[in-house]
Amino acid sequence: MDDSQSIPLIDRALASGFALAGIASVEPSAHKDALTQWLHDHKHGQMDWMDRNTQLRNNPAQLIDDARSVLMVADVYASRRENIDPPIKPGQGRIARYARGKDYHKAMKKRLMALADQLRIEHPEAEFKVFVDTAPVLERELSQRAGLGWTGKHTLLIHPKAGSYMLLGGIVTTLDLTTPKSQHQEPDHCGSCTRCIDACPTDAITPYSVDARRCISYLTIEHRSEIDPELASKIGDWIYGCDICQEVCPHNSPKPDALPINPIYESARDRFDLLEVLGWTEDDRRAAFTGSAMKRAKLEMMHRNARIVATNQGLKV
Repeated sequence: MDDSQSIPLIDRALASGFALAGIASVEPSAHKDALTQWLHDHKHGQMDWMDRNTQLRNNPAQLIDDARSVLMVADVYASRRENIDPPIKPGQGRIARYARGKDYHKAMKKRLMALADQLRIEHPEAEFKVFVDTAPVLERELSQRAGLGWTGKHTLLIHPKAGSYMLLGGIVTTLDLTTPKSQHQEPDHCGSCTRCIDACPTDAITPYSVDARRCISYLTIEHRSEIDPELASKIGDWIYGCDICQEVCPHNSPKPDALPINPIYESARDRFDLLEVLGWTEDDRRAAFTGSAMKRAKLEMMHRNARIVATNQGLKV
């Protein structure tokens, strides 16, 4: 394909409701050694799947046979104008912004699958594979190649106008898509700023790397067992996830939104009542998480998180 075909494909992705779209190449990852060292140092914690399919993760060309290109897309899920939450009351636990609305896996995959189905009709000789956060692929690196932003020191993708409140997905294909001439890779604008590093309560962040074992998001969402008391005391009032490194980022400073925020991520709730969570049964948990990305956290994990937040707030439960 030449530009005359790639650009309309990007336009179709944007017309599907994605805030950003671009074309990425499928050459091997430039961060293979860093990922290998990160895994060797066990910084992935209990996320055992990160240590599987590493060859595939480092080489997106192997996602499907004869892969040539990737269409990468991004949804913006939160407004920069509301980057500072109102104060939380004792007895409540905060939810990370990405999990306050509908499940992004389903929301993004539905639109990507519809686009892929159209492309299969138009290009019956080609293959297409959709992924949203579940395939062994380095989505942020591919998004950077596709011109959707740069990887910040907190390891999240940052767009110069939209900030970092973005969700990523893509379609890998055997079509040979040409990178549009108008598309460019965004340079790193972090400069000497270390706000995300300095603000992290658990010291999980070093420049361009996160030790998941200390990250509040990992601890409250992925870590299945009890949390070390020293780290638990620094979780504050986060009952599910954490936005601290994004809240302090200058690129998320409150400004008018430059790119559209998909209304499907409109906040259903931004906090939980701790006593309510502590009293949940499994049926209660499922009901509370219906249509939400939060269902990844098991009942015992939510009970644990609620106890930690209550303790940090000086409450007896």
